[in-house]
Amino acid sequence: MPIKLPSDLPAFDLLRGEGVHVMGAAEAVRQDIRPLRIALLNLMPLKIQTENQFARLIGAGPLQIDFHLIRMSEHQTRNTAAGHMEAFYRPFQDVKHEKFDGLIITGAPIEHIDFTDVTYWDELTEVFQWTQSHVHSTFGVCWGGMAMINYFHGVPKHLLSAKLFGCYRHRNLDPAAPYLRGFSDDCVIPVSRWTEMRQEDIDRAPGLRTLLSSDAAGPALVEDPGHRALYIFNHFEYDDDTLKQEYDRDVAAGVPIEVPGNYYPDDDPARPPLNRWRGHAHLLYGNWINEIYQSTPYDIEKIGA
Repeated sequence: MPIKLPSDLPAFDLLRGEGVHVMGAAEAVRQDIRPLRIALLNLMPLKIQTENQFARLIGAGPLQIDFHLIRMSEHQTRNTAAGHMEAFYRPFQDVKHEKFDGLIITGAPIEHIDFTDVTYWDELTEVFQWTQSHVHSTFGVCWGGMAMINYFHGVPKHLLSAKLFGCYRHRNLDPAAPYLRGFSDDCVIPVSRWTEMRQEDIDRAPGLRTLLSSDAAGPALVEDPGHRALYIFNHFEYDDDTLKQEYDRDVAAGVPIEVPGNYYPDDDPARPPLNRWRGHAHLLYGNWINEIYQSTPYDIEKIGA
């Protein structure tokens, strides 16, 4: 079954062209079911690219998804047209009275800044607290996941001496976990960050469970049942060429950058990169949506009760 999107959102035609079952509002109301209300709090500068990436993953399953786009209330993006933001996004302060089955909080390119120095940190912590009464399950991604695990558990982020950049193999630490249903014993995940979370810090926080980890890239996926949350520090949602775009951008700008590891065939940036994470990406987000469907109240107003 489909994901419900505004028919003029760029993702609508893109995903339909890829074979994802997309429907508009008029078609959706004819289906006698309650769609899952999933929101994306998009903190990334390239909003449309990020919308497409997450809509593709959560729209690939058999359930109808009612997809909502949220932004921080006061923060203004400089990389996405104001008309797009006005047409498709609502500020958090306008939606905080509503309830959602799921919320994805994206990363943001502000890793070098202390959490409390982020200009919208006060409102973001309000979002984190709001999830405990208005969201059934929250998925924090990259910086978004780091910020959540820091807020709820005090787990610090650590600056790296060089950017961790490439595709890294991760071990499946808990094959019986419902979020890893169908996963192989290991998997490849794209990584692009200047900071890390350390397993010893996570181990000191009660109630957390690391599900995926890498010898080279550290812990990647952490479950937080007490806050009905998942935190992932890497990027299953990336397109085939997202790392290539980052690399080409830095090369063009004269910024020192290493070729992303284990990404191009023979590490040769002249050759097209291979996507080796797509299947596990769909599994993870499909499993997350399924867990929401299995446990969320049919009466959405009972979320957080």
